[in-house]
Amino acid sequence: MRFGLLLGHQLPRPWAAGADGKLLEEGLELVALADRLGLDRAWVLEHHFLEEFSHSSAPAVFLAAASQRAPRIRLALANMLLPPGFGSAARVAEQVATLDQLSGGRVDLGTAEGVTGAELEAFGVDRSTKHAQWEEVLGVVARMLTELPFAGADGRWARMPPRTVVPRALQQPHPPLWLACSRRDAIRAAAEKGLGALSLAPLEPGEAADWVAEYRETIASPRCVPVGFAVEARVAVTLPLSLHADEAEAIERGIDGAHFWHYALAHYETFGDHRPGRTDLWEKFTARRAEVGFAREPITPDGEPLGVRVLRGGSSSLRGAVGTPEQVRALVAAYAAAGVDEVVWVVQAGRTSLAHARETLELFAAEVLPPFRVQADTEEARRAAELAPAVTRALARRSPPRTGDPGYAFGPRDAGPSAQEALPAGAMNGHGPVTPAVRAGRPGLRRVAEVRGEAAFRAFVKRSDDRRLERTVGTNQGLRLLFGVMQSSFASDRAAGFTGELCYELRTTGGEVRPWTLAITPDRAEARPGVGVNPRLRVKLTVADFVRIAGGDLDAGKALLTGRMDLEGDFSLAARLGEMFGQR
Repeated sequence: MRFGLLLGHQLPRPWAAGADGKLLEEGLELVALADRLGLDRAWVLEHHFLEEFSHSSAPAVFLAAASQRAPRIRLALANMLLPPGFGSAARVAEQVATLDQLSGGRVDLGTAEGVTGAELEAFGVDRSTKHAQWEEVLGVVARMLTELPFAGADGRWARMPPRTVVPRALQQPHPPLWLACSRRDAIRAAAEKGLGALSLAPLEPGEAADWVAEYRETIASPRCVPVGFAVEARVAVTLPLSLHADEAEAIERGIDGAHFWHYALAHYETFGDHRPGRTDLWEKFTARRAEVGFAREPITPDGEPLGVRVLRGGSSSLRGAVGTPEQVRALVAAYAAAGVDEVVWVVQAGRTSLAHARETLELFAAEVLPPFRVQADTEEARRAAELAPAVTRALARRSPPRTGDPGYAFGPRDAGPSAQEALPAGAMNGHGPVTPAVRAGRPGLRRVAEVRGEAAFRAFVKRSDDRRLERTVGTNQGLRLLFGVMQSSFASDRAAGFTGELCYELRTTGGEVRPWTLAITPDRAEARPGVGVNPRLRVKLTVADFVRIAGGDLDAGKALLTGRMDLEGDFSLAARLGEMFGQR
């Protein structure tokens, strides 16, 4: 069994002056302590804008500092966000390689696609395609870290001409690759791509045994086609840890922090409406914790074996590894029996003090770690030997590193296409490939430009008031463009044989009505200003609300139910409008 430390840099309100700097310094102290005590890996989360839950927006920078204080422990990026809105594949590879050099080859790269609206919306990442973006970018990052020179990429989400990515990573073919997981299907996906699985969800040992068994079965199956050029066949499980010789004191010191960690994450991922700079998450936690599964009352000192979750008095609550060394030793033994490769501890959570976090780690190293350390190397070697034939077969299914065109060259005045020509929605500007196909303006790039334009339009609509929308998009020229898009998006196969006219009656704030008609034939739609002869359906709403529906900022069904939109005529036709014009 190996052991790790997970840092998310939590900082509940209220925030004192200098609190962020103090928090980061304390994190560095904990990594250095974990190094001295013999823990194997220090994991650091990446999150953005998640106030109080995680002030850890630049984990590579933090780990670079940690590498100079902790000379032995491995340094792991727990969930580096890969959709290109967060940053290009080349910048990811450069950061990882630089950190690998600074640390003497001790870096692990865990990745994720992103979950929270706070992050996805801010960086322009489309939720419906984020998994595809992660998958493509990870493959390109692995190639950038391996190929010399990188042979180039021309995918949907990651594009880069041939270049030599420098500095080179010290570990070859690349640092170990992991996937941050919170569900069983993600564990399965990690195995299918030859990635280590870091479970950020607290698992009971029995549940972990099922996940590990499926993971190893998948690694050994033809479904495993590695995304990288090496397989990292390990499963790590994350748990809150608070240790003391007195169980009641361990609970007093650690349970509130353990609960806040998971409550705050659920706030951002599941149920919270957050007002930036105003929502007091710690206050909400203290008021609501019991109703969302983090009640304090069921957690009592009873000397019983630890369960990750506790059900008592009709309330379910998280417990984790909060107790005495004897209790935690038994819990770790259960994970070892389940086949888990590494248990990763969260000791800095909520308002847990640095002093208590240090005492927990020191007690763990003195009274829990030793018996598991004795067999660690032997057991690790045994598992690696068992999986070695499967890993060899898996790597044989993966295409080898690519070789670039030896005649390719770039010049000092070369330049890429503009962002609107080269990049998909949500990608960073300025990273399109400089290739003859791009210079020739191939047809596929026109669609990319359209997608980028649609994203910009949605953003414009979201931040504009009604008068601004009416002054800009609501002009004759703007409406002609929007109805032209509807016309070109018409899907005749979804019209169920309908022919006839639809009329949109759009009202301005001054009371003027601007009508537009869509005439539908069996194979096409034609948009024109004015009222039709005998429309089968009339759609009545303001110019601004029409633009908001077009920009995805207002749901048509909600507009109808709240009286912002009125219909006259064939209601069954109204129910098919979205599908007829290319929407879900």
